[in-house]
Amino acid sequence: MLEDLREILLDNQEVSLFTGTARNVPWESVPGKASICAGVRRSGKSTFLHQIIQRLKLVGVPPQNIAYLNFFDDRLHCLREVGLGAVTDTFYSIYPEKKNAETVYFFFDEIQSFSGWELFIERLMRTEKCEIFITGSSAQMLSREIATQMRGRSLSWEMFPFSFSEFLDSKEIDRSSPLTSKKRLFLQKAFEDYWKCGGFPEVTQATDPLRVKIHQEYFQTILYRDVVERHDLSHPKALKDLAYKLLDNAASLYTVNSLYGYLKSLDHKIQKSTVSQYLEYLEDSYFLFSVRLFDASLSKSNANPKKIYCIDHSLVTSIASGILVNSGHLLENLVFIELRRKSADIFYYRTASGKEVDFISLENRKQKRLVQVCESLAAEKTRKREIAALQEAMTELQLKEGFLVTRNETETLETPQGRIRILPAWQFLWEDKF
Repeated sequence: MLEDLREILLDNQEVSLFTGTARNVPWESVPGKASICAGVRRSGKSTFLHQIIQRLKLVGVPPQNIAYLNFFDDRLHCLREVGLGAVTDTFYSIYPEKKNAETVYFFFDEIQSFSGWELFIERLMRTEKCEIFITGSSAQMLSREIATQMRGRSLSWEMFPFSFSEFLDSKEIDRSSPLTSKKRLFLQKAFEDYWKCGGFPEVTQATDPLRVKIHQEYFQTILYRDVVERHDLSHPKALKDLAYKLLDNAASLYTVNSLYGYLKSLDHKIQKSTVSQYLEYLEDSYFLFSVRLFDASLSKSNANPKKIYCIDHSLVTSIASGILVNSGHLLENLVFIELRRKSADIFYYRTASGKEVDFISLENRKQKRLVQVCESLAAEKTRKREIAALQEAMTELQLKEGFLVTRNETETLETPQGRIRILPAWQFLWEDKF
């Protein structure tokens, strides 16, 4: 069994790496700390590790000082019996001269599927001369519990599917030059492509039918590998029906009671607490995100309905029935994911008079940004409603600026409450700062 492990380690030192498109992840290596990159399956985490390995080789690190393992490799199943310590034992049996003499770079892809990985990594960081890079498709890898188990020996980052900027890079479209009229046309055309295919790297070049098929396979894999198998669920059909229901209601409000009632109407014999648990599992896999009402009272915030969003707006179109999801909901989902890249502290806001603003994003837990999303402001009634909600929220929160994202409109309004920037979605995504 360990002969397979030896062969895998040696093979991975010789394999040609696919490095793809450079990612805008604020990653940096810190001595004495393992680097953890967490994100949804197929978002490009493995490719990101390949990019780091390539950089190491370019600065002169020999391949023999690099150990890469993808724990989705079925040949590594033997480690469940002998333990993760066999990895280092095998590596240093190949290169005994490197032990505590040279820095070894360990890359562990999707290690979260192995029980006790945290203690293994902590011990490795403590006892060996090494740097460690880890990926996983579970938000639990960023939790306080993991940090405690590793005794502060880790730093974590998140990875999402391509942002619009990364999508432009993948298409080799220059995004650094000034915004001329010609550049604007290129960006608008690129946004239409991004709007259609979404951000998963594998589908950016796919035909429409192939993209839908790939998205559907992602959906099945996330459900069964990242939720059902990982948590040993006894009602996989209930989970699947719940996931479909939530996708059909992307960018809409939900309550656990309403979801429980829906599953009960389908004859699923599960408890209300199980529905809450399934929601947590879907969020842990980075597939779905719940957004709470912004309120100083946590109990009041939790008591109100939440809004649900998917990791990728195009994935919604490939999976949902299409009955309830409309382009306005998809636009709101797209804007949410862009905000979520920058901050996990995102809420929806309800004014004292009951008007709703789609997002209030907290950056560095202090700076507040209000963002309203509306597909079109062509109807005067709609325009007045959306602007009035922003104005009232700006007054209550004492903010001097708000943003209104549409599909195509551009305008800047100077109001008594402050400035409201009306931006087309492509420009909202393209700009580095708002």
